[in-house]
Amino acid sequence: MKTVLESNRAALKESWAEFKTQNPKTRIRDAARELDTTEADLLATGLGENITLLEGDFRELLKDVPSLGYVMALTRNDHVVHERKGVYENVSFNNHVGLVLGPDIDLRLFLGDWKFGFAVHEGDRFSLQFFNSFGDATHKIYLTEQSNKEAYDALVEKYRAADQDNMALTAAKPEKKAEEPAGDIDSAAFQAEWLTLKDTHEFFGLLRKYKLSRKEALRHAPEGYAYQIKPESMKAVFDAASETELPIMVFVSNPNCIQIHTGPIKKIFVMGPWLNIMDPAFNLHLREDAIDEAWVVRKPTEDGIVTGIELIDKEGVMFNQFFGKRKPGSPELAAWQELVENAVIRK
Repeated sequence: MKTVLESNRAALKESWAEFKTQNPKTRIRDAARELDTTEADLLATGLGENITLLEGDFRELLKDVPSLGYVMALTRNDHVVHERKGVYENVSFNNHVGLVLGPDIDLRLFLGDWKFGFAVHEGDRFSLQFFNSFGDATHKIYLTEQSNKEAYDALVEKYRAADQDNMALTAAKPEKKAEEPAGDIDSAAFQAEWLTLKDTHEFFGLLRKYKLSRKEALRHAPEGYAYQIKPESMKAVFDAASETELPIMVFVSNPNCIQIHTGPIKKIFVMGPWLNIMDPAFNLHLREDAIDEAWVVRKPTEDGIVTGIELIDKEGVMFNQFFGKRKPGSPELAAWQELVENAVIRK
């Protein structure tokens, strides 16, 4: 007799197969939304076939990823996809916070809610895919033609779950709370602390101290330190960076991972709502219609002013950031400041 879990998974597998037949070009993340389920649960319908459930300490697994050689790292959220090719290097962890610090693959990992891991075989594509307890993708690693397939097979065998049949269903995601307006704050004190920042990472503590959302904080910024721009500015920024070959930094984050590209960008084009960067080692796919607010934000540091562009969605979540290439201890490139000033369209 089938368990409830087995019955649910069998029904979902049938629905998923029918959906793929009718919608062959729909990506699995969008299909999960259409089927009122999660991407992780859809993958789990293939366990024992083209999907292998992984188990064990994902920190140790990630330390083994450098053996795969040249791969493609993918991190995304609802509005933007960041794909970067390279080798995982200098993988380290402090409890459940991890770093990958290579010249190509540059990650900040927050493994507290990396719940599920799969090895996925789709046609001629092989990947490692990780998901949080709500079934949302945290990070994915795809083999390339230059990857070490034998090392991949060994890694999958090492972390293969003993039980491939009884993966728990993902948890129900809590409904997002509407952003609440900030109460009365001491704007002068907030602005004074903004002006005395020594490091951009101190900004998060400043928001917590004054109980401000990102949007509210930017509205209370010191004069000249944050201004709103039109979302269509991003195409102009990308084009200007491409034309001048100015190296930039592109940050994409979800609650479990931040992925960073540092370097020049070249091939820019728009397809439907997507603004795309399509270079050999770096791809970005940004939904321009998801940008509710776009801001230029300036923060003081010990190395001088750091200028960023921040994209925020209608729920108040910052989902994409851009900076000029910069190393700690070095001032920001003047060329980046000039590019931002000249390319953006103020709102």
